[in-house]
Amino acid sequence: MDLYFEMNSGIAGDMTIASLLDLGASKEKLVNAIESLGIDGYELVFDRKIKNNIDANNFDVILTNKNHNHSHEGKENHDHDHTHEHVDENGNTYTHSHGDDHHGHRHLKEITELINKADISEKAKQDALGIFDIIADAEAKAHGIEKSAVHFHEVGAVDSIIDIIGTAVLIDDLGAENIYFSDLSEGYGYQYSSHGQMPIPVPAVVNILAGSDVTLKLLDEEGEHVTPTGAAIVRYYDKGEKVDSFKVKNIGLGAGNKDFAKYTNILRVMEIETSKKKH
Repeated sequence: MDLYFEMNSGIAGDMTIASLLDLGASKEKLVNAIESLGIDGYELVFDRKIKNNIDANNFDVILTNKNHNHSHEGKENHDHDHTHEHVDENGNTYTHSHGDDHHGHRHLKEITELINKADISEKAKQDALGIFDIIADAEAKAHGIEKSAVHFHEVGAVDSIIDIIGTAVLIDDLGAENIYFSDLSEGYGYQYSSHGQMPIPVPAVVNILAGSDVTLKLLDEEGEHVTPTGAAIVRYYDKGEKVDSFKVKNIGLGAGNKDFAKYTNILRVMEIETSKKKH
């Protein structure tokens, strides 16, 4: 199977899972994989959303930890990555997420152990670990620290772990042999938080894409369209090959959680048939 990701309104982890499920990937395998992680404090949401009169699949992770004041309807980003700066006891500054587990900050080693014990295929494990490694490199670069010292305040969140492992499991379930990507569309402006503002694309996204073959397309739309999790998924699976023509065999639509004035917040993943490739 060949897949084509059409990212005209960006990408995020939950949008990716929603579109892959809509394309026909196994919900049962996804749920079993997530349950095998042995983590708690969340609920999974599977439903539909109407985005500009387009019916799209919706997947969401609702954090149920009583220490969070987390609202499903009030999310400001695609997959809870509403970030601000956090200074630890040693004076180090890290990107911090409202949607993370304040009592479970994780290092890459801990996340690796979590993934390795999951009841998923070896390929899915390899892919999930690869995505996390990309984000760890980007965070280390952003904060000027060793990769082993990166605290995953953002991508170590329960929902982001689920998004990344879920994506790896569903792509493996579909048996995707080749995955192609459109240009990655992103908005402009600033991502506001309680501790200030960050430019869009946010630093983690820029670091993830730096040195890759991914083409970033800037939209005339204010607001964040690409989350770090979404950018890392593209960076990992994108092999630099493009297609300029194909036949569409199946379509999966994944809804985002924002409503933009000009661009419909959906991710469209298509099963395609193509014989013509370009580099």
